Amino acid sequence: MDIKSKLSNNLSKLPRYLFAEIEEIRNKLIAQGVDVIDLSIGDPDLPTPSPIIEALYEAAKDPANHKYPSYYGMIQFRKAAAEWYFRRFGVEFDPSKEVIALIGSKEGIAHIHWAFLNPGDYAIVPDPGYPVYNGATILAGGIPYKVPLKEENNFFPDFDSIPEEIAKKAKIMFVNYPNNPTSATATYEQLEKAVWFAKKYEIILCSDLAYSEIYQGNEKPISIFNIPSAKEIAIEFHSLSKTFNMTGWRIGFAIGNEDIVKGLGSIKSNVDSGVFNAIQIAGIRALQLDMEKYVEETRKIIENRKKNLTKALEEIGFKVYSSNATFYIWVKNPEGFSSKEISTLLLNKTGIVVTPGNGFGEYGEGYFRISVTASDERIKEAVERIKNTKIL
Repeated sequence: MDIKSKLSNNLSKLPRYLFAEIEEIRNKLIAQGVDVIDLSIGDPDLPTPSPIIEALYEAAKDPANHKYPSYYGMIQFRKAAAEWYFRRFGVEFDPSKEVIALIGSKEGIAHIHWAFLNPGDYAIVPDPGYPVYNGATILAGGIPYKVPLKEENNFFPDFDSIPEEIAKKAKIMFVNYPNNPTSATATYEQLEKAVWFAKKYEIILCSDLAYSEIYQGNEKPISIFNIPSAKEIAIEFHSLSKTFNMTGWRIGFAIGNEDIVKGLGSIKSNVDSGVFNAIQIAGIRALQLDMEKYVEETRKIIENRKKNLTKALEEIGFKVYSSNATFYIWVKNPEGFSSKEISTLLLNKTGIVVTPGNGFGEYGEGYFRISVTASDERIKEAVERIKNTKIL
């Protein structure tokens, strides 16, 4: 039997998931004996803070935590998330109605489509953007409408460019600041435009805030809920992965409008059984940590890596987009190279894995992304390899 012919129509429409493809290429090179330096995926190399690990250890020993968890998450975890949001952004939420635990923010971002899209409905997604925005739209039977993020607009959507007939058909819309892959941040005025547009056309506004705590300097990224009235139409996704170096733990939360949270919860209750209670207890410990003590150190390491790598790339001749957030560097292709060509050249000539910009969408063409989630020594080695191969 030809199993491939049995794939659903929606699944067959999807491009291959970018990072799965990168992982396969990387593993093949490693098997061939190549000393690969992987600067492609945003997977922190720094350890999870020890108090979080200790909390997991103690909670995992308690048989009471071995049972099925709540679909919405432990009320203690949701309360900790709401309290953290109030301390960080000054906005209050009801943990019993406006917060839900997630198996990482990726899960919630994917499932929100199933909660609100009917076949043929539009989702407005940024391009370039996190591939799940586009892919989950297709899997839910929706139609992605891609809004270009251009450097001349500081990689923020031009909402005036969206045709009114599309806006009227759209059910959900995504914004993501600090941004993956470009590393751009958004101002209050820009997010205000997003809220205004969503309210005008009665669109559910989904804010992906996974990188809120990965910033450099004193200018902290803001929440969509710092915009008055955003709670009427918005939900925000947050992950503990980047903030606390917990990517493999798979825990995050969504916070926002009660009815939107309820819709997401309805999907989750039908397709998953929630987050392991011991991990939620560790998540509570994370959210209660002294951020300046535990997260500031991570910020300083990332800032130093970005500064050193940016300087080295510019000395070689690359043009780098300047930003003060995320652990990504968004680099222009050398003249005459496509995103795939420069990424392939770096891989074949230097053993360095970077992410081609067009892997995040057609408007990512012209760039490639570097993640500084590797040790200082490996990043220095990557720079030396690029210099020695004389790519430019």
